[in-house]
Amino acid sequence: MLTQLAIRDFAIVERLDLELADGMTAITGETGAGKSILLGALGLCLGERADAGSVRHGCERADLSARFDISKLPAAHAWLEERDLPADDCLLRRVVTAAGRSKAWINGQPATIADLKALGEHLVEIHGQHAHQALLREETHLRLLDDFAGQRGAVSELAETFRRWQATHRRLKQLAESGDEIQARRQLLRYQVEELDTLALADDELASLEREQERLAHAEETLREAQFAAECCDNDEGGALTLLHQATSRLAVLPGHSQGSLAEALAMLGDARIQIEEAARELHRFVDTTELDPEQLAWVEARLGEVHRIARKHHVMPEELPALHRQLQAELEGLEGGGQDLDTLRNEVESLRDAWRNQARSVSEARRQAAGRFGKAVQEQLAFLAMGKARFEIEVEGRDTPQADGMESVRFLISANPGQPPRPLAKVASGGELSRISLAIQVVAARHSTIPSLIFDEVDVGISGATAEIVGQLLRRLGENGQIMTVTHLPQVAAQAHHHLHIEKQAKRNTTLTRMALLDEAGRVSELARMLGGVSLSDRTLAHAREMLHASQQHARH
Repeated sequence: MLTQLAIRDFAIVERLDLELADGMTAITGETGAGKSILLGALGLCLGERADAGSVRHGCERADLSARFDISKLPAAHAWLEERDLPADDCLLRRVVTAAGRSKAWINGQPATIADLKALGEHLVEIHGQHAHQALLREETHLRLLDDFAGQRGAVSELAETFRRWQATHRRLKQLAESGDEIQARRQLLRYQVEELDTLALADDELASLEREQERLAHAEETLREAQFAAECCDNDEGGALTLLHQATSRLAVLPGHSQGSLAEALAMLGDARIQIEEAARELHRFVDTTELDPEQLAWVEARLGEVHRIARKHHVMPEELPALHRQLQAELEGLEGGGQDLDTLRNEVESLRDAWRNQARSVSEARRQAAGRFGKAVQEQLAFLAMGKARFEIEVEGRDTPQADGMESVRFLISANPGQPPRPLAKVASGGELSRISLAIQVVAARHSTIPSLIFDEVDVGISGATAEIVGQLLRRLGENGQIMTVTHLPQVAAQAHHHLHIEKQAKRNTTLTRMALLDEAGRVSELARMLGGVSLSDRTLAHAREMLHASQQHARH
């Protein structure tokens, strides 16, 4: 249930905070006062499209939020929990900037517009003033019947099975029609994979080959320079060790050589001699163990040449060859089992077709059983709306070809006068009759809705007099079991409401603003009088309004 609606700088609303209750709330005001603003703000919170024109002139952004009590909405509660969102409460917020950009939040967490729409489907159901236009379309008839029959989930599963069935059938057809192409591709892949199998390049082998090639190519120079470095260390005719020995011998015979700087210098020379001796040994060991291997060098260079040749052939970098090898192997394995794939796909297509047929038969049975009950319920409402002689029927006909939503089409038929055969709603000539038929259908649909918050936006257009009072009674009865908000121009409807929200325009410093407020009893009487008699409120009009309000409320209590 919608409990709060906060609007900031939206359209011509500067600031508005509404506390809303259960029961029936009538929303009234003069034409152009901004009743659509209220529904527009709620619509944005529920994921409708936004534009820069939504922001009040001169402001940077519009900020809208709607809070819902979801204690009796297990579907909404589950939706939040599945996404790890707090589920004790439900607060939807939408911010629209003057540049036309928007952001959304659910319970304080950033959300997408699609998230708002998905969650909103569990929170509010809106019956618009143009609903009778939608009722002229047969797809609307099918949806309403499915909702009445409690088949929405089953129809969604049916559509998903149909989608998978058709997708698998298309894949099977493509494979069957491309046999020659597949054979040619298979032969090419066999050759390419065999070539790469023969190459057998490991993932890290290329880098190892390049290092080995560089080492072998410079082996002669490396040996020569290492031999020279070894001789620099221990050559008897001027090597570093000989010179260090001479320096140490001369310093060691000097007076005071064991103290001060001379002692430190002698120690460092000793350390240097030890390091150079180690270096000389390592260099001699390297020279003695290293051999030139021109045959290995030739093999490495030949293998590198083959790697680069095949890489150029496949238009890839040499290091990408192992990954390409695996990719081509996987593709070949898939094509090698092509015959088995075709058989598997054929079996899958048949299985999905059978599953769709079984699901469709179950949905069909539910629809045919519900059609009679739906028609009878609408017939009762038509009688209540002074169309007792009309005959309403629901026609369920089989289709020649399967569709995602089942094996039949659904049409609403009406005979407005005795003796006339039922005809499609689009053939009904009278706008007033169509409005009442539309309202009867919507009332029946609303009674079977799992959503407790229903909004009726001027669904009483084209209705007047005693019928208008009956419409008000219908909406109030719906409000006894949930929350009904109805935008109306009819005092007979507004008088039936539990609560009355009034909307009016006000001029303020060269600016037009919209003000909304819940009316007390005196305010309701004044507003009903305006709706009855216009701007000038006479005592007689006020008395009539007071009597209408008291009578309606008294009748509702009984």
